[in-house]
Amino acid sequence: MLDIRILTIFPGIFESFLAYGNPARAVGADLLNVETVDLRDFTGDRHRTTDDYPYGGGTGMVMKPEPIVAGIRETCGPRENTRVILMCPQGKLFDQRTAEELARLGSILLVCGRYEGVDERIRAFVHDEVSMGDFILSGGETAAMVLIDSVSRLIPGVLGSDSHIEGESFYDGLLEYPQYTRPRIFEGMEVPDVLLEGHHEKIRRWRKKQALAKTVARRPDLLKHRALEPEERELLAELRTESDSALAENNDEHVGTD
Repeated sequence: MLDIRILTIFPGIFESFLAYGNPARAVGADLLNVETVDLRDFTGDRHRTTDDYPYGGGTGMVMKPEPIVAGIRETCGPRENTRVILMCPQGKLFDQRTAEELARLGSILLVCGRYEGVDERIRAFVHDEVSMGDFILSGGETAAMVLIDSVSRLIPGVLGSDSHIEGESFYDGLLEYPQYTRPRIFEGMEVPDVLLEGHHEKIRRWRKKQALAKTVARRPDLLKHRALEPEERELLAELRTESDSALAENNDEHVGTD
């Protein structure tokens, strides 16, 4: 079982999230345990203060170190090998590889910041900092939800059959191939014939080629550090040939109309 605890000033925000989808399925199957921990329980004043004005001036408030560090220590407690992760826009970008790594752990503590950020000294008490992208959220809670949703579906047994994870976007470093369902023809757009022929090897190769085509067009950065398989190099060559042919035909059409 994977044990996830969330240190936050808004524990109630996770109630509806954990009641639906894969996180709820994982919890219901006793494959995942998720608990929220109220950061305000670790404050020492009657106002339960978790933030203060920044030294040196500036706008906004900064999360205080004492409650967060006390919360980390108390929540981790006797649990060994708990990975403490600060949800932070300055952290490393969350991706499928990170999700797969976290799904193999036994215990995770997610620390959710708020306001203008956290006191810098808090970073000495966490193992990792994770960001969901180059944009700003109101706090780490929504980022933590994304992480939990992504990780929960990778826990063996949560989806019933793990085989259909294969082929999804980022599973093997590529975007997902196009998917179709009924009707066969929708507003003049037809399902590709190869998907209707029942030839499994042709379908597999077509899907691989389409996944490569989508990745080249939309996320070429994913291919920069990818060790291409022989078949992938062959399919990319086919795509380049088809692209060159289409460009040549387009140029011929323009020349013919001049």
